Amino acid sequence: MTLLTPRASIVVPAYNVAATLGDTLRSLLAQTYAAFEIVVVDDGSCDGTVAMARSFDDARIRIVQQANRGLAGARNSGIAAARGRFIGFCDADDLWRPGKLAAHIAHLEDNPQVGISFSGAILIDDAGQPTGLSQRPRLRGITAAHMFKRNPIGNGSSPVIRRTALEDIAFRPRHEELRDWYFDERLRQSEDIELWLRLMLSTDWTVEGIPGLLTQYRVAAQGLSAGITAQYGNWNRMVGKLVPLNPGFFAATLPAARAYQLRYLARRAVTSGQGDQALALMRQSFAASRLPLWEEPAKTLTTLTAALVLRLAGPKAIDLMRRQLRRRTANS
Repeated sequence: MTLLTPRASIVVPAYNVAATLGDTLRSLLAQTYAAFEIVVVDDGSCDGTVAMARSFDDARIRIVQQANRGLAGARNSGIAAARGRFIGFCDADDLWRPGKLAAHIAHLEDNPQVGISFSGAILIDDAGQPTGLSQRPRLRGITAAHMFKRNPIGNGSSPVIRRTALEDIAFRPRHEELRDWYFDERLRQSEDIELWLRLMLSTDWTVEGIPGLLTQYRVAAQGLSAGITAQYGNWNRMVGKLVPLNPGFFAATLPAARAYQLRYLARRAVTSGQGDQALALMRQSFAASRLPLWEEPAKTLTTLTAALVLRLAGPKAIDLMRRQLRRRTANS
């Protein structure tokens, strides 16, 4: 079956992901919503990524190939190639529940003021097994301050976005000859929160979530520690870029947002087994603002406790805590 005018497009950025792309595509092809296409953007892979995509031989899958431009560049090329009125994103190591696309399309069609629809997520490990953790974000009444501090969208495989909302924030740098940018390709990380926040600061579109843990978001242990410093640097570059949009907003919200970002990075350091780094990041977080402690005391103290346990007792203690959490989750 050939889809002439798919109502929705799912963009899958793909760079050397032959090992996980098959599972991702199977989860997307199993969507209960019928009128969609999948745009796989091969971002200069040198493994079997393209062969894996072609092996499905499904008319709903289109493949775009380009020299490596990074995650933001792959998403931008996917948007440019997409034909749907609604555009979703799924990274090539994540999974969607079968009803996810249908639920987001219904939400967007029923709420014309909503530009971005998103959902919660289950966190999975390298082997695709649930870690016992989940993202259960705020779903309604989301302001730019909420987005800056806590990023309720949570991950790049969560949102489905109205095309007209993306068009309202499109731009084209002088050196770009091929297509517009939506995600800022100068950022190698934080490119997603930059887009969400830029949309909320410069347009009237609202951002809302829908109930359910509809995404399975893979948290890969490999490379977590090495990416922490780079991620914080990209986050700071993102802030520096957006400050001119609304200096007053950033003056009021930056200390708390920085504290939340440092707390998040501390959790990543715990996951990668870096107790000293996790504690250092928590100290920086408290120095930036105590607001996360007052607003989310349980999560903040849990992060601090995990960092202390890791520092004093080592990774085996953290592994034991995770196994206990998995058992409680399985029995709940």
